[in-house]
Parts: sequence; C-alpha cells; structure tokens
Amino acid sequence: MREYSAMTTAPADAISRTWVERTPGFVQPYLRLMRLDRPIGAWLLFWPCVFGLALGGMGQSRDIVGDLRLAVLFAVGALVMRGAGCTYNDIVDRDIDALVARTRGRPLPSGAVSVRAAWIFLGIQCAIGLAVLLQLNRFSIILGASSLLLIAIYPFMKRVTWWPQAWLGLTFNWGALVGFAAKTGHLALPAFLLYAACIFWTLGYDTIYALQDREDDALIGVKSTALLFGANSTRWIASFYFLSLLLFMGAATGAPPNLRFAILFFGVGGHFVRQVLRLDIASPARCLRLFRANRDAGAIIAAAYIVGAWFPRLV
Repeated sequence: MREYSAMTTAPADAISRTWVERTPGFVQPYLRLMRLDRPIGAWLLFWPCVFGLALGGMGQSRDIVGDLRLAVLFAVGALVMRGAGCTYNDIVDRDIDALVARTRGRPLPSGAVSVRAAWIFLGIQCAIGLAVLLQLNRFSIILGASSLLLIAIYPFMKRVTWWPQAWLGLTFNWGALVGFAAKTGHLALPAFLLYAACIFWTLGYDTIYALQDREDDALIGVKSTALLFGANSTRWIASFYFLSLLLFMGAATGAPPNLRFAILFFGVGGHFVRQVLRLDIASPARCLRLFRANRDAGAIIAAAYIVGAWFPRLV
C-alpha cells in the first residue's frame, strides 16, 4: 500500500484545508473514502430524512424531544451510510475512477487503500448503520433494510442507462420514507409525494454534478443525464426543480397547495431559480459550487416543513 499524501492524492473536488487534513496520515484515506472531506453528500442524504420526519409530524401533537432524538439518529445514519455507499461505489468503480481526472486521486485508484481493507471498512460502517436502524420502530427497520437492493445496484447503472441520476434519486432519498415511517409507523400519500419531490430534486442537482465529468464520461463510455441532455441541460434542470417544488408543497398541503404554506417555499423557489440562472454548463468549478449549494436548499426545505409541523397555526 502506498504512503498517503493529501497533497498529491486528494480528489480534485475535495474541500481544501478541512479537519481531515489534520488527522494522522494512516487515517486520512479512510476518512476520504467516506467523503468526510466532502460532507455535501451526507447533508443531501440527511435532509430527506428530516423532511419525512417533519412531514409525518404534521397534524400530531409536538414532541420536540422525540423528534430531536430521531434527527440525531438520522444524522449519524446519514454520515455512516453515505460513507458506506461511497466505499462500495469506489470498490466497484475503482478502474473507472482511475481514468477520470477528478476521481483518480481517490483512495482506491491511488493505492492509498487496498480493496480488502475497503471491504472490511465497508462492513464496519454497515454495522454502525444497522445499529442506528435498530433504534427505530419495526416498520421503519424493514423499510430501511429494503433500500439495500437499490444501493447494491446503483454503481452499475451508469453502465446501462443514460439515467443513473434517476436511480440515485430512488436510492438517496429513501430516507424521506423512513423518516415519515419513523414518526408515524406507516406510509401514506404525502410520504410518496415527498419521495417523488426529492427524486426530482436529485435529478436536478446530480445532473449539475455530472456536468463536471462530461468529457471523461464520454471518453470511457459512462452514461449520465448530463451527456444525454447536452446543451439543453439547463432547461431540464429547471424543469426538474420546478416539479420538485410543486411536489414539496403538495406533499404537505394536498392538491392544490394553499397560499399560506406556499409562502414558506418562496425561499426554496428562489434558491432553485438562482441556481439555474447562475449555471454555466461549460464551467466545472461553477457546477461544483452550485451542486454544493443544495445543502442550503435542503435546509430551507427542512425549515418550511418544520414550521408546518411545529407551528401549524402559521399555515
């Protein structure tokens, strides 16, 4: 195994000068394998759980302590399961990652972590995730475990379909259903509308992310919505965000949404519009910044749902 150097093998899209760089050298490649130097993915996995939790709490008496407990569990679960997903994805994609400029510095293609060590590390992360899942109600445990098939298939989708971002949406937003079920003990139409909203949101932001790799993906034969849409990517992304916004509102209020609740989503709509207007599909750096901005979009959406759940008289 090679000696790891953050200066020479850190991925091109990693955030520089993070706490990861201050950890011991032998630990760093595992933290990078979890993408802890790029926490945006953990946020994007965590927010749908919060959406579902808050949506499930609408119409019920407030239980702030219970909700905070669940939110903490989801935060830990999102962190380790995002790490587990990235570890598994990197094991499967290690040969492809070695051919892409943005990813060849990842721990596996760079040689900082062996495949065997990565599998062991994956098992540890999954064990922690299981421990978190077992703290939920029985229905949520079964529901959460059922996402494993989606997770297992995801890394292969870019090889067979132009829509791997859609499969990511199905996989990455399963927490919206689990969050709702953890609060209510069942699923209902609002939960499925929320799930659909999150899928369209993911289609938008992950197409932005994929725009960074269009040239490399085309050369090595990897498929994506960014390649499929080409010069029309901005229009497609705008459409995905628009549908997402309607579904986010509809999930909480039914159809059609009432005006007072819609006001809570003005900030979300404004954020989406700003992303679309600032998008430059020829600028990987701009695409990366806009992709990361969806952490804030998720916070705005969460705030709207939390207001609806904890302060129902306002809506």
